[in-house]
Formats: sequence, structure tokens, C-alpha cells
Amino acid sequence: MDNSAGRRRAERRGRNAERIAALYLRLKGYRIITTRFRCHAGEIDIIAMRRDLAVFVEVKARADERVAIDAVTPSAMRRIRAASDVWLARQEDAHLLSQRYDIVACLPGRLPRHFIDAF
Repeated sequence: MDNSAGRRRAERRGRNAERIAALYLRLKGYRIITTRFRCHAGEIDIIAMRRDLAVFVEVKARADERVAIDAVTPSAMRRIRAASDVWLARQEDAHLLSQRYDIVACLPGRLPRHFIDAF
């Protein structure tokens, strides 16, 4: 298998995990604002709202939940926080919003695991 085929498969797996995570969050009562928010500072997989709470979600598809959590490195956390600052700066009501950073681990053959206030 060449590297590009593996990359495409990983990309597809990641997109599927993001769709599953978004559906799971909707079922838990969150409103999905956007997926794959990108800016110069970084990328956020899912931005969701619940009342006045903006939730910035990193999605990881891994075989084990501990591996999924550990895959969100300190540098990834910094990029997600920086991207969330950009998104918040574009919102007129940002001063009214609380914010939180979550991880959703998509595990094979299991329901996703939602780690609230993960970082």
C-alpha cells in the first residue's frame, strides 16, 4: 500500500468519526454550529452549542479510549484554543458565551465516549 492510499483511508475514517460524533452530540442535546472550522490558527472538528455554552470538540477515531485522549497533544490543544479564539472573535454575542473543550473518542464497535472539559 502506498502512503497516499493510507492517507486517504485515514482521512475517510476521520470524516466518518466526525459524522458519528456530531450525531452523538445532537442526541445528547447539543446544537452543531459547524464542523471542520478552519482558520490560520488551526482547525476545530466540531463546534457545538448548548444554551450559552460553546463547546469546541476534538474527535479521535482510535481502537482504545486512552490512546484517543493521548492523541490530543499539548500542541494540538494550543491550536484548538487559538482557533476557538478566532471563532469567538467573529461572534457578536461572544461576551455572553461560556466555553469548554471536549474530546469525543470514536471506538470500533462501541458508542462514542464523550470526555467533557477534557482540556
